[in-house]
Order: sequence, then C-alpha cells, then structure tokens
Amino acid sequence: MKEREKFSSRLGFILISAGCAIGLGNVWRFPYITGQYGGAAFVVMYLIFLLAFGLPILTMEFSVGRASRASIATSFKKLEPKGTKWHIFSYFGILGNYLLMMFYTTVGGWMLLYFVKMAQGEFVGADTAKVGSIFAEMTTQPLVMLFWMVLIVLLGFGVCSLGLQKGVEKITKIMMSSLFIIMLVLVARAVTLPGASEGLSFYLKPDFSKMAEQGVFNAISAAMGQSFFTLGIGIGSMAIFGSYIEKERSLMGESISILVLDTLVAILSGLIIFPACFAFGVNPKSGPELVFVTLPNIFNAMPGGRIWGALFFIFMSFAALSTIIAVFENILSFAMDLWGWSRKKSVLVNLVLIIVLSIPCVLGFNLWSSFKPLGANTNIMDLEDFIVSNNLAPLGSLVYLFFCTNRYGWGWDNFMLEVNAGKGMKFPKWIKGYVTYILPLIVLFLFVQGYISKF
Repeated sequence: MKEREKFSSRLGFILISAGCAIGLGNVWRFPYITGQYGGAAFVVMYLIFLLAFGLPILTMEFSVGRASRASIATSFKKLEPKGTKWHIFSYFGILGNYLLMMFYTTVGGWMLLYFVKMAQGEFVGADTAKVGSIFAEMTTQPLVMLFWMVLIVLLGFGVCSLGLQKGVEKITKIMMSSLFIIMLVLVARAVTLPGASEGLSFYLKPDFSKMAEQGVFNAISAAMGQSFFTLGIGIGSMAIFGSYIEKERSLMGESISILVLDTLVAILSGLIIFPACFAFGVNPKSGPELVFVTLPNIFNAMPGGRIWGALFFIFMSFAALSTIIAVFENILSFAMDLWGWSRKKSVLVNLVLIIVLSIPCVLGFNLWSSFKPLGANTNIMDLEDFIVSNNLAPLGSLVYLFFCTNRYGWGWDNFMLEVNAGKGMKFPKWIKGYVTYILPLIVLFLFVQGYISKF
C-alpha cells in the first residue's frame, strides 16, 4: 500500500487547518452579531462557547483522522468495531463537502471579481445607489458569475494538483501569512480614520443593556451558534488534516492554536469594519450586503480607497481560497482513499464534477431565481448552505461525539490514547461526563434552534 502523504511541518498543519476554518463567516457574520449583541460582552461569551463546544469536537475530528490515517470516506470503517454501521455517516460527510463547495465557489468567485473591479477603479465616483446596483447587476449575469466560479475552481484544484507539501501546504502558508499582514495594514488604516473611535467603542466596549435589549437567551444562542459553525466541524473537512500529521504533538494544543487563529481573524475583521463604518456614518449590516455594498461605499469615501479596497478584496479572496483549497484536498482524498486513484486522476474528475455541481448556485441568482426553496427572498445558495450548516454539520458533530465516547463506537479509551499521544497540552480525563452526556444535548439544541430561527 502506498504510504500516506504528510505535512512537512507543524506550522503547515496549523495554518492549513486554520485556513479551512477561517472563512467568509468570520468577516461578514462575526463583526455584525458582535455589534448587535453588545460588543465585548458577546465576544467573551463567544470565546467561552468556542472552548466548550468547538474545541472538544475539533480534537475528536483530528483524532479520528490521525488514528485512521484516512479521510472521512474510510476513517469510520477503519476504526469502528466489527459489525457496526458507523461508516454509513461517511456518505453524509462526503455529501457535505461537495455541497459546501457547490456554493462556496460562487462566493469565492465574487471576491476575485470585486478585487479586479476595485483595482480597476470601477467604484470611483459611484454613489451609494450605483455601488448597490453593481452587485445586483453582477448577480443577474450568469456568464460573468460562471467565469469567476470556474476560475476559482481551477485555482483551487491547480494548487491541490501540485501535491500536499508542494501545493496545498506551501501555497496556503503564503496565503495565510499574506492574509494576516494585509489585515494588520487594513486595521491600522481603519482605526486611524477620523471618527473611528466611536466604531471601536461600539465594537469593543461591553454593553450589557444592548444584550438585554436583544434578549439574553438570543445572545447566548447566537454566541453558541457562531462558536459552533466558525470551525467548519462535523463533515470531516478537518479530520483529513489529522490524517496527515505524526504523533509528535498532542491534538489538544494544536486545536487551541487553530482556535486562536480563527478567532484572531474574526476579531481583526471587526477592527476593520466598525471603525470604517462609523467614520463614514454607514450601518454595518450583515451578510453579502456588508462586503459588496457597504464596504465599497466606505472605500470610495476614503483617501486612496481604490488601493485599500483592492487590498481588502485580495484578503477576502485569500480567506475564501484557503477554505476552498482545504475542502478540495478533502474531496480529492475521498477517491484516493476509496478507490486508490492517483492524485492526478482525482483532480481531473473532481474538477469537472465541482464545476457542473456549482452551476445551479450561479443560476439561482438569475435564470432560476423564481425557485425560492426556503420561502421568499431565498435561492439555491440558501438551500445548499442550510443543508450543510443547519443539518449535516450539527448531526455530524453528534456522530463524532458518540463515536469517540461510546463503547459501541471507537470508544473513550482509544480516543484518549490518540488525542494525548505526543508532547503538549492533554485532553482532560474529567471532561468525559460532559462530552458524553451534556455536549450532545447542546448540539441537539443548536440543531433545533437552527430550524426555529429559519422557519
């Protein structure tokens, strides 16, 4: 049997795993809900939940990946007790990764297109209405959106085709390092804008009255939800990176490093967005509107805004691409693990497959916009996102929790041996009761809460 590829360095593993976790939700969701639920008071709550929910499940995904030396396609089959059926979840994990890329590639394409638009100066002199209409117009053009979606898919698979160390690891290291440098430059610019201090106090000053206004229960469930979804756990997109690392370091410490990087990007995003919004008297709305309408308006009003805007969208492109490359690597490993395909064959087949599967999302904004799967103002992207974020991710997290704690699964003792192998911080024994009985109930609550808030 061919030996499994490995990362060349610990830094590679941490940056790629963080790159997979760091996505567009860090930028367009986290700052907004932080502001909405009372600033720093919400951030503290979010961090507590991140450690309480995200961390145990992330370490479990990594442990299953490292122990099996396989992707989710075969990891459960390799570790499950004889005669059990845990491997059935593998098919849902595979589906989740494909579904995620069926809409994420479209948004990644938007980021690249906006970088080009900014750099070319398309927004210079445009008023607020015109900036809004540029985004609306883009979504009505299927061929334009198709071109940029295909380009991002080609870039992602191009990197993966170079191999784990020479492609995925090397390029992601460069992208993630650049991402942090660009962010720091943008933060320095945003916080020195006239009137930025108001935005900083809105974002960073704990305001419990605002939390009470929105409802403490709502704030708690928003913090829970964000802490859970920010890491991209539950569909095995993290487990793959566990399969590429040695047993030199325990997995608890590595997971904490990834958590820190993911949170740092989310917090820095707020330091860019809020000072800039307040400096120019703009409402920091959430979602695509923030990135494609609000921020271009701000860059427009800023001296040298064309450069700052181009920098911002290259940062956003890197955030999107780091996730795309990481999930593509997972998708490639499915065929390599299941059928022993070469990396080259897996790249060629999946390249065509992902492009074809991503077309409905593109068309959902224009030719198929009459199809509103989840009610008024929804489209195919919303449906795909809902299936992954509100269904496969929480239910998949439950599977990992039960698999690692239950004697009819891989079991607690096997999990503890794997997670604590090597130097570094250890996964505590006393937490067993919590991850076996309490955490599954919390994940179940988030699953139900997702349906309540949607419908």
